[in-house]
Amino acid sequence: MPLSGTFKPHASYSRRIAWSSAIIGGVFFLLFVTVLLTLTWQKRLQQHEQLLIHSRDDLQQVVSTLVDTLYPLQQYTQLQCSSVSRELTSRAAFAGNIRAILLVQNSNAYCSSATGAFLLPANDISPDSELERDRDIRLLGGTPLLPTKPALALWMKNPGSAETGILATMNISLTPYQLLASYHPEITGMALIIGDKALLSGKNEVVKVSELPPALSEMGFKNSEMRFVVYGNTLAQRDYHLIFLTGLLATLFTSGASWLLLTLYQRPGKEIMQGIKRGQFHVEYQPLVTAHDGQPYGVEALLRWTHPTEGMIPPDAFISNAEAQNLIIPLTQHLFKLVARDAQFLSQQLPRGTRMSLNLSPLHLASDNFRQHVQEWIAEMPADHFNYVFEITERTMVSENNAGEIFAWLHEHGIKIAIDDFGTGHSALIYLERYPFDYLKIDRGFVQSIGTETVTSPVLDAVLLLAKKLNLKTVAEGVETGDQAAWLVNRGVTHLQGYLFSRPLRPDHLVSYYQRQSALA
Repeated sequence: MPLSGTFKPHASYSRRIAWSSAIIGGVFFLLFVTVLLTLTWQKRLQQHEQLLIHSRDDLQQVVSTLVDTLYPLQQYTQLQCSSVSRELTSRAAFAGNIRAILLVQNSNAYCSSATGAFLLPANDISPDSELERDRDIRLLGGTPLLPTKPALALWMKNPGSAETGILATMNISLTPYQLLASYHPEITGMALIIGDKALLSGKNEVVKVSELPPALSEMGFKNSEMRFVVYGNTLAQRDYHLIFLTGLLATLFTSGASWLLLTLYQRPGKEIMQGIKRGQFHVEYQPLVTAHDGQPYGVEALLRWTHPTEGMIPPDAFISNAEAQNLIIPLTQHLFKLVARDAQFLSQQLPRGTRMSLNLSPLHLASDNFRQHVQEWIAEMPADHFNYVFEITERTMVSENNAGEIFAWLHEHGIKIAIDDFGTGHSALIYLERYPFDYLKIDRGFVQSIGTETVTSPVLDAVLLLAKKLNLKTVAEGVETGDQAAWLVNRGVTHLQGYLFSRPLRPDHLVSYYQRQSALA
């Protein structure tokens, strides 16, 4: 959307602000969600680690307690079962979670806290237990008395005796640990792994490790083959829902705040003041020629805005907006400054008495500081070189309360007054009768109707007749063809302006134009 479109109509400007706010909101949403997902991801990883540490430490404590219970019983491996079976039964009963305590001698279990004396190879009870090791722990799918209930088999070798020691079986369940994991809906399961076997939560059986799903995270035991594993996803569905909902709410707030700030910061008035500050405005001068010979006698100073990204902004767009934003006075002061700067160069090239015409807003004329601004501008201009004319648009005429006083003051200071775009307003005749204008500028719309049968043709004839009766000099704007110029000259128009003679020119090109016209004269 060109910048000029942000001035007229206002809806285009509002759409640009809305789109900018939406883009800012979209970028914010992506960044916010990305950051929040990352932080939540890290938090969940830490929580999973804490869950595994807690589960490991709890089971480690259970095993350590069992070791402390069994260690004093090592001496019984050298005794007959009949003399120690009652003691074994008592120890197993009060230890809790112990299914059986077995005395093993030379790799054969010969005494049980559950059944008393018997004889069975220890590896028939716990096939994976390595009896040559000082301590070993294995997972069992079941025991002789409870063949369908998983158990842990703890082997403790008697120091100094080969394959002699104590083998204890204890109940094992992951339910307590699964209860802890239930606070994390993203975790779908846990497993205790020992060697190539695993006890999976939700299943009351021991399975092969190869049957387990991919692990989310795991935690090993110190000096042991045991490890806890959790399964599932790093983030739960509720995490995604909460993050996206929070991001959406934050984005709505950010977009709203962006809209408000952009409305305040990037409003057209702000652009105009930035353009003044950054030197984006310049003045072009369109020659004014006398109707009878086509020779230039003056120029109209036209303010132009070249935006660094949007290019040329139509004057009608930024001037009307400056008036709406109460910025027309600083904009006119900037015009004064630019014209005064150019005039130092032009006064050395253009003849003395050249008419310098400027467009002024009635809003500026009605301001308290108008006279001071004009005096300061005249003081900056080359002395006694230019004749000044202020053009005032008829359709936005200055308030009637002080118009006569202002016009009289301008005349006292040698500044003539032209009524611009005559015929486009609603009270043209009243103004002509009431105020002492020096020039009447005919709007280009009337000039373009010359040679065509339109409703404006009779109006133009009436305007010219009125100007002649009021003894006003006339300036026709927008003359583009020789036929238009001839028609106007034949009807008494005294001055012409338009592309037929010259486009608005930069100061150096204006000097070249004057030099060419002087050579042709």
